[in-house]
Amino acid sequence: MRNNSDGPTQPAGPGTPSASASQSDTAPRGQAAPPTPSMPPRAAETPTPARRARKGSISRAAWFALIVGLVVLVLLLVFILQNNTSAQFNFWAATFTLPLGVAMLFAAIAGALVTALVGTTRMIALGRTVRRLEQQHGERRGRRA
Repeated sequence: MRNNSDGPTQPAGPGTPSASASQSDTAPRGQAAPPTPSMPPRAAETPTPARRARKGSISRAAWFALIVGLVVLVLLLVFILQNNTSAQFNFWAATFTLPLGVAMLFAAIAGALVTALVGTTRMIALGRTVRRLEQQHGERRGRRA
């Protein structure tokens, strides 16, 4: 049975629940039954499980990153120890000899530093843009007031 406040009450069709299944015997006809004691209303200050999980997610992510970092470090050490054959390198006017694994480690560090430099300059530029837009937005709000 459906009851809309805009229209008349219509009887339930075959295979649909009756009005008594969704309404209490003590509730007036056309009104919903009060909540049962088995489902109390949730208090606003009670933290949900999702909120509790988010509090620990930062430390969980830190532990995960630490473990991944240690695994990468072990793999890197194995790589350096297995590639200890000396190789000669020329860099501008300098000529030097390093183990191949160490030279590749230095190249990876240099690549990471270049990536970090590019990312930092982009973040600084975006920060300046955000501050400028916030100032413009504040000026517009000041004119309206």
